[in-house]
Amino acid sequence: MKRSEINAILRRADAFIGSFGFVLPPFAGWEPARFAAERAHIAGILDTRLGWDITDYGKGRFDEIGLVLFTLRNGRKEDLARGRGMLYAEKLMIVGERQLGPMHRHEVKAEDIIVRGAPEGARLALQLYAPTPDGGIDRAAPVRVPCDGMMREVEAGGIVRLSPGESITLMPGVWHAFWGEGGDVLVGEVSTVNDDVTDNVFEDPIGRFPEIEEDEAPWRLLVGDYDRLDRFA
Repeated sequence: MKRSEINAILRRADAFIGSFGFVLPPFAGWEPARFAAERAHIAGILDTRLGWDITDYGKGRFDEIGLVLFTLRNGRKEDLARGRGMLYAEKLMIVGERQLGPMHRHEVKAEDIIVRGAPEGARLALQLYAPTPDGGIDRAAPVRVPCDGMMREVEAGGIVRLSPGESITLMPGVWHAFWGEGGDVLVGEVSTVNDDVTDNVFEDPIGRFPEIEEDEAPWRLLVGDYDRLDRFA
């Protein structure tokens, strides 16, 4: 992805989130140089990868297959392994109309997907499959998932549609893909500790983080930029 494209997407995302009255933490608005200047004091942001994240899954067609995310809080894998400490994470996501979040599952993470806001008539659609014993996609078995505390069963490959205020709980192993219908959708995710590097298993081999062509200076940093802060000082 070109940095100019990323910058434009982030500006639209910031405005979209704000249109629903959701206020991001102060560091969401920091310029890149401030991250570099503050690095000694923001290990909690850098180490747990809080902040902006954009992906086109390596396909180069962001409007068709992609996602905007902002990680608000996140625990550490070490605490999760010990079973005590900050064992949870929270994200915001913008799922575009007809923009696919491709079929995938998680080995460890359980997550609540909550529709936080959408234009009138817009919904989040999720296609679901149960896992086979070896972790593959079971294309025959029905899927049982909690939706706002009530169990719901859909056929293999069935679609659950959520309106603002509604949610679905996805346990580790459940295969899911999602997209917006009728408009872009603001989605919340509350989960166990999030690890986007090792805990995403995709149906097809795709990339999680974009290759960036630096055709202009970044407006805001992505979490993938944190490993090279020196260049933004």
